[in-house]
Amino acid sequence: MIEEELNALFQDTISKNYCQGIQWSILKDNKIFKGKIGYLNLETKKEIQEDSIYRIWSMTKPIIAIAAIILVQKKLINFDDPIEKYLPSANKLKVLKNNNISSLEALRRSITIKDLLMHTAGFSYNFLDDPIGKEYENKKLFHSESTSLKDEVETILSTPLLFQPGTRWNYSVSIDVLAHIIEIVTSKGIFTFLDENIFKPLNMHDTSFFVDDKQIHKIMSSYIYKHISNELNLVKYSYQKIENYSYPESNNQYARGGHGLFSTLDNYMKFAKMLHTGKDVDGNTILNKQHLSLINKNYLDNSFFPLEIKSISDNEFLDYPNDFAPYGWGLGFRVMHDLKKNNNLGSIGEFGWGGAAATYFLVDPKNNLTAVLMTQVLQAHPILKKIFYEFIYKKLL
Repeated sequence: MIEEELNALFQDTISKNYCQGIQWSILKDNKIFKGKIGYLNLETKKEIQEDSIYRIWSMTKPIIAIAAIILVQKKLINFDDPIEKYLPSANKLKVLKNNNISSLEALRRSITIKDLLMHTAGFSYNFLDDPIGKEYENKKLFHSESTSLKDEVETILSTPLLFQPGTRWNYSVSIDVLAHIIEIVTSKGIFTFLDENIFKPLNMHDTSFFVDDKQIHKIMSSYIYKHISNELNLVKYSYQKIENYSYPESNNQYARGGHGLFSTLDNYMKFAKMLHTGKDVDGNTILNKQHLSLINKNYLDNSFFPLEIKSISDNEFLDYPNDFAPYGWGLGFRVMHDLKKNNNLGSIGEFGWGGAAATYFLVDPKNNLTAVLMTQVLQAHPILKKIFYEFIYKKLL
């Protein structure tokens, strides 16, 4: 049995303290395989349920990306729009000169909507080892659960860019900026727009920035993996780490673009499955074929490769090469473009993304394949994703 075999592999990772539990789903040619193993909480030994809830962290981003492309489809925004069209304070942005925070220069061109989707805008992230990451952290960007998305974007735009727009790829807070632009264009909070245009059409009723009190017991507890001691520890504050970000479950005013959503395995599978057809559960169009075909093409020049996210982490996994090396970047998604660098696994155009707590998904149009993995381990061992990916492409294809 596929389910028993993959569950056994993940049980081994639980036994080795790499994670507390894992839930997964694979859809191949309309045949579904699903499994779950382990615990929601190590202290109570409460087991994972079918409808367990997860902080999906950066798997929020692809949902925001699709929301933006819906606006492009409706001709309410354009990929080439400069962001100052919607955010006048972007006119004041400057760029680091010689990587020096005290030496700045003017922008050579505007940041565009496409730059935001592509992570080529020049922004950074608190947990990245660069001068702007440090600036974000010193300003406590995204640390608060009481600030609005607008407040946080103003903080981003009050900080210089790391590089000139369009000259590099750097994973960043750009999707938060994009989410706020969606709010401005639609005159709606970002959750309202997502709910009306994605969540309700796909029956994703358990996906939100807010978890009802009656459902909080379903949330998997989060842990941090410590490689040296091989331990799962409780989350705590540490300078320039992603775990400093607020991620409240009970604040119904909270919303972000790059993280913040809660979801279930089945809910996220509905979103990922939609990316094959662009259709909702009733066959209505969310994204038409023209715009759907845009998302999983690589738009980066070879000079941008290899892509890499150099997080400040306590963990070093020297036996595991950069797993982004085979990928380019599409409109909000990693996109497979070099099979040789992936041991000839996968297919050109396979796309998806993951989250900081080791959630992960992929969509493979060529092989009619969709897969989602859920757990809650920050700074996780890369073997979790490796097991899932290799099992799919060695066992199911």
